[in-house]
Amino acid sequence: MDIPKPSRLNALTGLRCFAAINIVFFHFSNPDWFGWFAPVVNAGYVSVSFFILLSGFVLAYNYASKARAGTLDRTRFWEARFTRLYPIYILSLILSWRMIPVEYQAHSHGMFFAGMVLSPLLLQGWIPEVATFLNTPAWTMSAETAYYLGFPWFARWKRPTRLSTHLAKMAGVWCLGLIPGTVYFLLNPDHLAITDRWSYGPWLQMLKYTPLPHVASFVFGVMLANVDEVVPRAGWLRFVLGFGGFAGTFGILVLGPRVPYAVIHDGLLMPLFGCMILGLAGQNLLADAFSWQPLVFIGEASYCLYLLHFNLWNMIHDSGILQRTGLIRFDPWLSYALLIALALLALHFIEKPAQRQLRRWMGVTPRASKSEQANPF
Repeated sequence: MDIPKPSRLNALTGLRCFAAINIVFFHFSNPDWFGWFAPVVNAGYVSVSFFILLSGFVLAYNYASKARAGTLDRTRFWEARFTRLYPIYILSLILSWRMIPVEYQAHSHGMFFAGMVLSPLLLQGWIPEVATFLNTPAWTMSAETAYYLGFPWFARWKRPTRLSTHLAKMAGVWCLGLIPGTVYFLLNPDHLAITDRWSYGPWLQMLKYTPLPHVASFVFGVMLANVDEVVPRAGWLRFVLGFGGFAGTFGILVLGPRVPYAVIHDGLLMPLFGCMILGLAGQNLLADAFSWQPLVFIGEASYCLYLLHFNLWNMIHDSGILQRTGLIRFDPWLSYALLIALALLALHFIEKPAQRQLRRWMGVTPRASKSEQANPF
């Protein structure tokens, strides 16, 4: 029996637009520029946690029914993931060439060699010292690769017969996700007087940039797709969940340093992210707003924007072109627009053509549903 393809969730693609742009603002802006939105920009790192959770949800939304039925071809699934991830990832490494001398000076010879070898293999994230080697945001690709390898088994979990039991299991996963940050907060192994987005320490690097502390978010997203199957798409429940997720997230971020950085960095917001996703996966005014076509159009390039923005920003500003042309007076807003434009160009002229070519070489039939035309990250 053929399993019907799920419908496209445009509102989630629209939300990805905001999440990716917020990461750009987080890295290259002063949060105070954004008024009441400043707490969201200042905590832009939580957008990465959202992307990890969303990737688990989107993959389960598309593939869990096949996995439960035993018809998911693991090899084809992994090949499809590789052809989506790797073209832009390797482009991000090529654009990082100017960072090689910097990394050489910053690390021991052994760690530099490890970074150069492990980065093309998507493995650098397993060593905290080189997790951000060459391209700071690329550590997430080590994590996503590991999660994709485990997804065919995560997705085989049976659909819950009782929603309450399944929600209790999700609560357990949430609690597990809180453990790394809570332990760090209580023990303070790096002996930092203040722990925030600017702090550095080997244990904090491990918490922030290695795959294991974030696996609970991905699993939570996979389990969320099971909830999505039993909650009616129409009606007020989805709207209330979505609105509550946004309001609750904003309320926690407004608290700022009163919420421990290590705890909020990943695990704390899982349930609120889940509510946001369920709300936008429904049929309501909130989902309609985030389905606005310009948002969806940019959201489809969110992976390119996320992975390329760091080094593209540095290339634009190191080149001095804005100063020579007098356009520097429009910065940083001009640079933000350029990053979005370059991400869209990368999507349509590099990612998609390279993906098609890789699939032809690997013999992968393009059977992805319309809901997964864009990368779930």
